[in-house]
Amino acid sequence: MSATLEKETPQYTKKDFVSNQDVRWCPGCGDYSILTAMQKAMPEMGRRKEEFAIVSGIGCSSRFPYYMNTYGFHTIHGRAPAIATGLKVMNPNLSVWVITGDGDGFSIGGNHMIHAVRRNIGLNIMLFNNAIYGLTKGQASPTSKPGTITKSTPYGSLDNAFEPVPLVISAQVTFAARSADVLLKHLQKTLVQADKHQGTTFIEILQNCHIFNDGVFKNVLDKKIRTDKIIELEHGKQMIFGAKSEKALVLDRDTLSLKTVLIESVDEKDILVHDTTTEDPTMHNLLARLNEPVAMGIIRQLNHKSYEQLLHEQENDVIAQKGEGDLEKLLTSGEIWQV
Repeated sequence: MSATLEKETPQYTKKDFVSNQDVRWCPGCGDYSILTAMQKAMPEMGRRKEEFAIVSGIGCSSRFPYYMNTYGFHTIHGRAPAIATGLKVMNPNLSVWVITGDGDGFSIGGNHMIHAVRRNIGLNIMLFNNAIYGLTKGQASPTSKPGTITKSTPYGSLDNAFEPVPLVISAQVTFAARSADVLLKHLQKTLVQADKHQGTTFIEILQNCHIFNDGVFKNVLDKKIRTDKIIELEHGKQMIFGAKSEKALVLDRDTLSLKTVLIESVDEKDILVHDTTTEDPTMHNLLARLNEPVAMGIIRQLNHKSYEQLLHEQENDVIAQKGEGDLEKLLTSGEIWQV
């Protein structure tokens, strides 16, 4: 067999990415749908199985690596981005996926999250957002809305909630998207697009926890009203939505906010066209903060060099100027401690 044929990527199917482990989520959990979306998406990414690595922290979502027939690490609470960073920097050719939840990612792991994002490390971060702590049995999380009644907030949460996508946009993310557990095909497509991006990708996935926070996104994702409550964004396309595509988004220049209008009531040129590539984050932030309709799809996508690209370019420049160097000489030169 020729070397060329040996390097060809096999034609995978979903079954190739299903592990032999029993899936241990609660029946009806939205995580099942997300798992299916990933197992269907990976065959479309044009990579060999050994090029994928999945890194998780702690939480219901963090069982994910066990259920994927890929390389993976189940790591420690909130620290998945740090461990995934080391993996990506040492092997930039890997497709590294960070699986985290709203508690793991934005409470104990908040600092790791924002710094991984601002560095633009080539990680694909999937945030399973059910606005609750599920594994530890139903406490308020950083994305629980004020007034949410939980075991830790029996009279209603007093905290302001994090908005994940605006937060990472503020941290200079180069790819920000949103999808949902019930939008299987949409989520699958978003994952494939994320894999092609150079740099950090962040995908917020609205996900139901029917045990501790059932129906948290029902006002947006209920099948009967969904077409009027969400807008699926596409780069270069007008921002139009509704059951009959009768609504659109325009900019209210008096309040500098987005406004929903009936298409028949405005001039077509006033309907906004989605542009993921604008460096100024103002419009992306407005879209990410919309309550109705909720923006789905890729909100922001910039073409910047990734951290690992810049790091290896810097290493090569230094080696070209100073040579390979000598580790033993470095460790034993200059002032050293004597015990």
